[in-house]
Amino acid sequence: MLQAWAAANLSHAIRVAAIVIVALIVLRFIRVFVPRLREHIAGRQESVEDAKRIQTLLAVAHYLLSVSTMLVAALLVLGEVGISLAPILGAAGIVGIAVGFGAQTLVKDYVSGFLLLLENQIRVGDMIDIAGKSGIVEEVSLRFIRLRDFGGNVHFIPNGTIGVITNSSLGFAYAVLDVGIAYGSDIEASMQVMREVDDTLRADPAFSGRILQPLEIAGVDQWADSSVMIKARIQVKPLEQWHVRREFLKRLKIAFDAKGLEIPVPHVKIVR
Repeated sequence: MLQAWAAANLSHAIRVAAIVIVALIVLRFIRVFVPRLREHIAGRQESVEDAKRIQTLLAVAHYLLSVSTMLVAALLVLGEVGISLAPILGAAGIVGIAVGFGAQTLVKDYVSGFLLLLENQIRVGDMIDIAGKSGIVEEVSLRFIRLRDFGGNVHFIPNGTIGVITNSSLGFAYAVLDVGIAYGSDIEASMQVMREVDDTLRADPAFSGRILQPLEIAGVDQWADSSVMIKARIQVKPLEQWHVRREFLKRLKIAFDAKGLEIPVPHVKIVR
């Protein structure tokens, strides 16, 4: 009898060990294969937009596959150690109903996250403004979005709390320019200098690949206290608007100085 009991327990122990080993192998496979698959498929996409979407979706799939593997392994191990799964599954159903009423926020997070992924509103690497925070998306899961701002701070935003999303990385962006010139400066000459700076910027190999369309000058936008404001914009690739804008303004300052065009500073005139 003792030998039979030992043989039966040994058999269960061997099966439990086999389940754990197989689960670890599968988890290892998922951890290695899915990232490689993600990079391979993303690299074959013709556009950056499609590559971002593939990376985001496969990151979520990686998480779901890992959780599913651990859950199945846990259930199989419980079955091997003699714990009946039927009462557990039945209790889980009852507890699930009870928890569902008390975890509506969590359910809302998952539903909202699924819709965000389905509608391709946000991808990893996007620059977004959401819930009063701005930054680069580092992770999109079914429950939350992880955002890192310019200062390096990381923000975790539950999907259920998301209202309006401003995405600066879809398709293209604009480097918006508000150029102030003195009231005594020639407006047409100033605009011509802006066009010349745009030509040299687009001819620069470091920036030619970032710019999609030439400078578009809207015209005089307002009469400010000390300057005439000229509004313009340059269509650029996503996330390049800040680089192009800074470089354009730097070169424009140098060009204005060379042409003798005054860049005004606030001043006060006292009349006695």
